[in-house]
Amino acid sequence: MATKAKVRTPATASAHQQRKLATVASTTRDDGESKFERLIYERVRLGIMSALAVREEMTFNELKSLFNISDGNLGGHARKLEDAGYLTCTKSFEDRRPRTAYRITEQGRAALNRYLDHVEAVIRATRG
Repeated sequence: MATKAKVRTPATASAHQQRKLATVASTTRDDGESKFERLIYERVRLGIMSALAVREEMTFNELKSLFNISDGNLGGHARKLEDAGYLTCTKSFEDRRPRTAYRITEQGRAALNRYLDHVEAVIRATRG
């Protein structure tokens, strides 16, 4: 006979767990900053931001190779991050070939840190 797993919902959570969930919820804001932080949540955009957080600059081709995605896919994600002010894009020529390079901005680094702080709070709350 199979046993049924009990699913813990916020209504059945202990008082301690409810306080932890409330703490996590309080780190999510509905102001303009949280809207932009949601941009980072998507896998490719999070990857771009993370890669640029540890390297000063990466080219379009380096990022494309790192994530194994199409030109259009990378270009769309990078454009959203650039429009939010999280990346700068520099276009130049190198040996007559176009070169596109990206750098994370201070605003982008702050948004990434806010996002990571939120994820860490969720992890702490769920691990108990």
